[in-house]
Parts: sequence; C-alpha cells; structure tokens
Amino acid sequence: MKNVSVSEGVFSPLFDTAFDEADALIAEQIEARRDNGRDLRPLIIGFSGSQGSGKSSTAQRLAARLENGGLAVAVRSLDDFYLRREDRAVLGDTEHPLLTTRGVPGTHDLALLDDIIARLTQAGQDSLTALPTFDKTIDDRAPKAHWPVFRGRPDIILLEGWCIGARPQPAHALRGSVNALEEVEDVDGVWRNYVNDQLADGYARLHRRLDFTVMLRAPSFECVYGWRAEQEAKLARSDGSNAPMTEEQLGRFIAHYERLTRWLMEDAPADLVIDIASDRKPLRWQIKNKINRL
Repeated sequence: MKNVSVSEGVFSPLFDTAFDEADALIAEQIEARRDNGRDLRPLIIGFSGSQGSGKSSTAQRLAARLENGGLAVAVRSLDDFYLRREDRAVLGDTEHPLLTTRGVPGTHDLALLDDIIARLTQAGQDSLTALPTFDKTIDDRAPKAHWPVFRGRPDIILLEGWCIGARPQPAHALRGSVNALEEVEDVDGVWRNYVNDQLADGYARLHRRLDFTVMLRAPSFECVYGWRAEQEAKLARSDGSNAPMTEEQLGRFIAHYERLTRWLMEDAPADLVIDIASDRKPLRWQIKNKINRL
C-alpha cells in the first residue's frame, strides 16, 4: 500500500487574505506537480464543491493566476456535459423518472467529456477545440455554434463540478431515504442505486484520469440550500423571461443532490480539502502528499 502523508493548516482570519492564500496554495500544488515531471501532457485537475460553494469563481481565479504564470488553461464545468433534455427524458422512461432532472451521476454525457479531453490532449499549436456549454435557462445543451473555442493544447485542464471525485456509497447507506423526495419517489431505491452504480463505473474511470483533486467543503447542507437559492435568483435575473423557482420547487430540486452532497462532505474524496465558512471564506486546509516547490 502506498504511504500517504497528510499536511494541514489554517488560512488568515482576514477575509480577502484567506481567499488569496487558498488560491495560492492550490496553484502552488498544481505547478509543483507539473514541475514533478508530468508536463508531457496536460495536467487534469478536478475541482469539486457543493452547489453555491464558490467553486466556479475559484476555478476562474485559479485559471487567471496560472495563466499569469505562463500556463495555458482550459476550464470547463461538469455541468456543461449534462445530457440533452431529450436524452434525460429517455433515461427517465427506461431507468427512473427522477433521472429526467439534471444533476446526479448518470445525467452527464461522459462520452462527450472523454472526447473533449482527448481532443485537448492531442491538440496541436493551432488546433481549435469547441467546448460544450449547457444553458440552464432552457435546461438543455446550447447549440454548438455558441460553444467557446480553445486554441492550441492546454498545459492544464481544469474540470469543476459538484460531484467530481465522488465515490460510491457503501450498500448499507442506500437502504434508507435521506429526504421526502426519496421516501415518496424512490421507495424501492432504484434511483439511488442507479446513481451509485454510475459512480462505480463511468465516473470512477473519469476520476482515475485526474492528476490532482481539490474540494471546497461546506460547513453544512443547510448552507448549501441558501447558496443555491442565491444562484437561482441570479440565474433568473440574467434572463427577464425566466422566473425564479418557488421555495417548494427549489427544495425539491436540491433534494436530488442531498444524498451525495452529504456523502461528499463526510467522505471528502480529494487530495486537497479546503473547509469553508457559511460566507464561503476559506478556513483551513488538509492535503495528502503535499509537494513543496524548491
């Protein structure tokens, strides 16, 4: 068995300083792994965090920091690889009705993600790679003509998503429901077992490709609900024709994520785990096999 060393520490009590320290720590660990002889191909970084935890904003700041250091960075969200709405409808008919709702493992197009990673990995200096985009205001993949294009081959592929790195739950954890949605609409556990099987299969293959993983760990699931409500309000404001979810609709939507969100907070399956406060301020960190730059 490979020996695993664990290092840990705390961030500054000052709000802005804590974010800067967290960003610097993540960037340092990524750059050190490139310096460790793994720069012959793009380094694939997995970045996870519950809904509303700030992972997308952190990923963008991180990309800018790395690019300022001379590295080419391709950033994509796992959300951009959701199955099309029509494909999820088929999945709902053939497997379980709850799979029509985007979010859980099993509702992503992993074949498309594999293809994009392969294209970026094999790209030449002037290659153009169109990167998929999912439009949440219409709950469907955006037309390919609207996808952004990445030129060349990246040094870093940064993939962020709420369930990146998630491992299957043990069988006994699937026996009981975690909320009313499961109790009423997944009485026999078909949905939760399907999701768990996906984690053990295609998602496990994806996670084995990741060179380094980072997780922003929320202090509680209750915080996640509040953060997601904020996201919903912003999404609604971005499109005047798109009314925000009602409190009841939002509660039902988030219930789809609750089981795995709680499991991720408990299991913390990442190389670097950053605990954050209810205001998203980084508090402390723990890292496995920390690499110090010379």
